[in-house]
Amino acid sequence: MIREPPPFFHRGPSPLARLTFFTLMAVAIMIADHRFQALERVRQVVATVVHPLAQAAAFPSQALAQLGEHFASQERLAQDNEALRAKVLEQAAASQEVQLLRAEREQLRALGEARKRYDGGILGEVVYTARNPFTRKIVVDRGTQHGVVPGMPVIDGTGIVGQITAVASYTSEVTLVTEKDQSVPVMLIRNGLRAVAVGAGKDGAIDVPFMPFSADVQAGDVLVTSGIDQTYPPGLVVANVTSVEKNAARVFAKIVARPAAGVENHRLVMLLPLPASAPPRPEARTDDKKPGKERGKARRDAQKTGNAPR
Repeated sequence: MIREPPPFFHRGPSPLARLTFFTLMAVAIMIADHRFQALERVRQVVATVVHPLAQAAAFPSQALAQLGEHFASQERLAQDNEALRAKVLEQAAASQEVQLLRAEREQLRALGEARKRYDGGILGEVVYTARNPFTRKIVVDRGTQHGVVPGMPVIDGTGIVGQITAVASYTSEVTLVTEKDQSVPVMLIRNGLRAVAVGAGKDGAIDVPFMPFSADVQAGDVLVTSGIDQTYPPGLVVANVTSVEKNAARVFAKIVARPAAGVENHRLVMLLPLPASAPPRPEARTDDKKPGKERGKARRDAQKTGNAPR
């Protein structure tokens, strides 16, 4: 069966005429739109009608682009977080180092004041604690090669740390004032009362034993070295009294103090030279050494012989 084309295409103007007509019409429409904005309303209506279709057509590509951007941003955020975390750790380490240097500077300034007061002080660094965990001792990096001798007092910027008890060529062992039975002659600044501070060996405390019940000691009193033992220079801060218990049933008061120095804190210490030896004690007279009866008999014998002292 033969189907003929529609009459529009079967009869009518020639193709050239149609092309010319539509070309002239397009040029006229463009001129009218350009000069008089004649098709502005038509464009708006067409854009409004076509917009949902354009959005639907662009949705897959936009979704893929947003998904890719999401994963890319997640990766950038992870990298930025790692970089920031590394920078925070670096800054934290630098901050801690600055704090340590500031603390050491303050301690060196305090030790410098002590060095001006005591000539011949030796600056040392704590290298480690003693191997025995039940003793309160530390080891410093100064020994006989640096002029260290047993018995030298050890201080920090605030007070007495301990005393040199063993010396090697390049290291020395320091027994802390809190070690059990480690004693230091002290006196109270407030009233000059003399006593002996003894390490308790526990909790970093210091006891002041054999103080009479009537002794004028109060919490908060400062104990300093009295210097009467010719080992510790006088005036070094030893401890602060924290508690005083007076019980009528006891002969002596129970006095507990805390060391003023950082016996377990600081890294730098100073070793002080031993004080000059004390002058010899006065010799007792021969007559004074004899018992009372012998002295009286010697005096009577001398009177009989006429050689009695006048």
